[in-house]
Formats: sequence, structure tokens, C-alpha cells
Amino acid sequence: MEQQGNLEIDREGHRTPVTSYRDLLVWKAAIELAVACYSATKAFPASETYGMTSQIRRSSTSISANIAEGYGREQRGSFVQFLRVAQGSLKELETHLILSERLELMVRKDTAQLLSQSEELGKMLRSMIRSLQRKS
Repeated sequence: MEQQGNLEIDREGHRTPVTSYRDLLVWKAAIELAVACYSATKAFPASETYGMTSQIRRSSTSISANIAEGYGREQRGSFVQFLRVAQGSLKELETHLILSERLELMVRKDTAQLLSQSEELGKMLRSMIRSLQRKS
């Protein structure tokens, strides 16, 4: 995905207008990942409410929040920096998901699905960062 003016080009080559962070495909993918993480952690034991459940939910929501905040700064350099912070939150989330599987809080199938979404989102973030850096 790359940006051209006020258009964003998705992986299929379709151009979509961007008038807000809510139009960014990367932000939409981050929201979907956060929703999936919330669903996955509903089955966690109550003893994990302030532990792994909280960690997964916090790191997953931080990704889309940083994308939005960076977009709102209206400066390319700031946006890139916030996208990098989002990447860090994504790696944090991946670590929590792997630990959750190892601790038998999640089954492999669910972890694999979330990690797959995470990997795709990571590619999108890297692509957007590269695209913005080329414009500098």
C-alpha cells in the first residue's frame, strides 16, 4: 500500500480517497486486529484480567491509536515516528500472543490466526513508512 496525494493504493491497485486516518487501510486493519484480540481474550480466566488479558488488549489498541495520532500531527516526520511506535506495539502484541499460547491461555489455531493478521499489518506499516520516507 502506498499513498499518492490524497489517494491510497491498496494491494489490488485500487485507489481510495484519504480524508481522515479512518480512511487508511492500515488503520482499518489495526482496528480489525484489536477487535479480534478482544474476542480472543474473552475466554481467558478471570485471574488474567489484569495480566495477559489487559496486556493484549492494551497493546492491540495502541497500534491503531498511534496511527491515528501520527496522522493527526499533519507532519510527515511525526507521522513516520508514530508509525514506528505502532510497529513496536505490534511486536509487543505478538510477544503476548506467543506467551499466551505457551501458557495455554490460547489454542494454537487462534494464536496462528492473530499472528497472521499481525504479520500482514506489519507489512502494511513498513510499506507506509517506506512510502512516506521516499516523499521526504
